[in-house]
Amino acid sequence: MKFSQLIRMSACALGLAMSAAGASAATPIRVGYWTSGVSLGFGAVMEAQKQLQARGFEPEFVYFPDVNGPTKAIAANTIDLAFGASLAGAFSLGDQGVPVKIILATQIVEAEFVVPADSPIKTMADLKGKKIGMAPTGSATTSVGTATLQANHGLSPKDYSFVPGNESRLVQFVLQKDVDAAALRSTTIAQLGHDAGKLRTLATFRDEWQTMTKSKSLPYIGVAIMRDDWMKKYPDGAARAVAAMRDTLNFGARNGAAVVEILKKAGNLPESGARMYADRWLGMNAVSLEPADIDTLKRTFDIFKAEGILKGNMPADIFLARPYNDAKALK
Repeated sequence: MKFSQLIRMSACALGLAMSAAGASAATPIRVGYWTSGVSLGFGAVMEAQKQLQARGFEPEFVYFPDVNGPTKAIAANTIDLAFGASLAGAFSLGDQGVPVKIILATQIVEAEFVVPADSPIKTMADLKGKKIGMAPTGSATTSVGTATLQANHGLSPKDYSFVPGNESRLVQFVLQKDVDAAALRSTTIAQLGHDAGKLRTLATFRDEWQTMTKSKSLPYIGVAIMRDDWMKKYPDGAARAVAAMRDTLNFGARNGAAVVEILKKAGNLPESGARMYADRWLGMNAVSLEPADIDTLKRTFDIFKAEGILKGNMPADIFLARPYNDAKALK
């Protein structure tokens, strides 16, 4: 073998070795989210733009059609990170002693109580004795809706019939008048096109929450939760994951047209629905865990517990702000 050939072969072998080493250096992370809820848009953009890969991760995305899927999966150690996870479910995990932490507030409530346009129901109080469609038990949106019905209108769960379903089923229920009212996301309503005129809004969750709390705060319905053992194995990983989610938030805020195209493809949304989601990007998504956010989340726990939605106590160490704070130094 010629010396020049030997040099080329050695260089090639070295290149392959370096490539393999670089690949092995990527941090594995299993990420789960609910694909029938508001987290779909955020997750689709994060996947399409490869923000996790840009922060040194090798992600495996796991999708759940059930709102409680991400919290069950992280409890079973089949995923490491769940974002957009139900706030009520996250609190329940902490009370059960599952080794997880809430590292971010990620989704803000954006829903409305609607009735058929020709319904005789005029006020929220008129819902007494009626059938109300909402997301399945465990959804933070349903927890907020249930709490506000009781606190603002004196309607406990025994005063109405709860009909669970995902967004598409709830739309079908209320349009066919199988239920008297339904809690729907504004983006869902926008996707209905002409049929949106067949519905009438009774109240927004935002207004109902602010009436209940007598404040201008907004309720978070989704959080990012991460397993303790994964964070111990990859000490800098949580901060990098937060930075990747921050990258996603910023991309969506600056690139509405790209968000629309991603959602049309990944979520099979019509132009109108994708556009509304993109236009309300910062009103629906967040990447934050400031002291004020923690105060809001604690207040939410107290409200859920007072209304009987949650039981037990909130662990003192359920919130972990260190990854969020450390991520501020990652540009």
